[in-house]
Amino acid sequence: GSAIVMRRQNHSSTVEFILLGFSNYPELQGQMFGAFLVIYLVTVLGNAIIITIIFLDQSLHIPMYLFLQNLSLVDFCFSTVITPEILVILTSEKATISFGGCFVQMYFILLFGATECFLLGAMAYDRFAAICHPLTYPVIMSKRTFVKLVMCPWVLSIMTAVLSVTWVASFPYCDHKEINHLFCEIPPVLELACADTFLFEVYAFTSTILIVMVPFLLILLSYTRILFSILKMPSTTGRQKAFSTCASHLTSVILFYGTASITYLQPKSGYSPDTKKLMSLAYTLLTPLLNPLIYSLRNKEMKRAVVKLWQRKVTLHTG
Repeated sequence: GSAIVMRRQNHSSTVEFILLGFSNYPELQGQMFGAFLVIYLVTVLGNAIIITIIFLDQSLHIPMYLFLQNLSLVDFCFSTVITPEILVILTSEKATISFGGCFVQMYFILLFGATECFLLGAMAYDRFAAICHPLTYPVIMSKRTFVKLVMCPWVLSIMTAVLSVTWVASFPYCDHKEINHLFCEIPPVLELACADTFLFEVYAFTSTILIVMVPFLLILLSYTRILFSILKMPSTTGRQKAFSTCASHLTSVILFYGTASITYLQPKSGYSPDTKKLMSLAYTLLTPLLNPLIYSLRNKEMKRAVVKLWQRKVTLHTG
């Protein structure tokens, strides 16, 4: 019994965690810092531009772009919750994060990660409605439906994040405080808990399946229908246009879902901690970085809006 008492006393002493990051590669810290800083600045700039352009250009106030604006907002926040912390880790000898800070970060990672999942699902449904039911599209994607499809991801994600993080924070944590990761994500933090976490792991696995799989199946269904519709189209240009609006969305779906599910849907062992770090970087850094590029470079409307705003700015200055 005394061991348990000792443990109980110990867990309250965990005031902070140490994030190991890539500390076993000291020679790379400098280059990594540079790379991550550039990635972060480009991400923030890219997503901020999309949010602003869609906000300012009335002609883009249609569901497809308003969904994109929401996605950019999520990416902007997602990356801001994670990357600055990584930059701090890379510049400090011993990177500590307070107990509370760790769970706050965990909460926002879950919140924005889950919202991104649901939003990508909603966007697929929107593409499906637009391509497969072009005539009734305004009715299907009414203002009310659109608002629901945007609000639901946020509400569901807030609920999931609150429940999960409250549960993980309630575990006792032993003296061992080193998180072998770049930020406070549930799997690496859970490894430090001095309690039986089996029940939570069952819950976490189930909720991940729901958060990841439900939107993913919706996306899969939507795209199967879209593909059949596209193949039936008589004109090649129509087909190409439909394909290109979908290609960008599909690219970010594969990127985000692929890497996120590998991180969350795996047993405790599996990959080495370093592999896990790289995988989590893929969906926390790459997706927010590439989404603006994927969506705006392939999109004539977005390009046109940028040009229009630029011209307006130039005429203001010269006028």
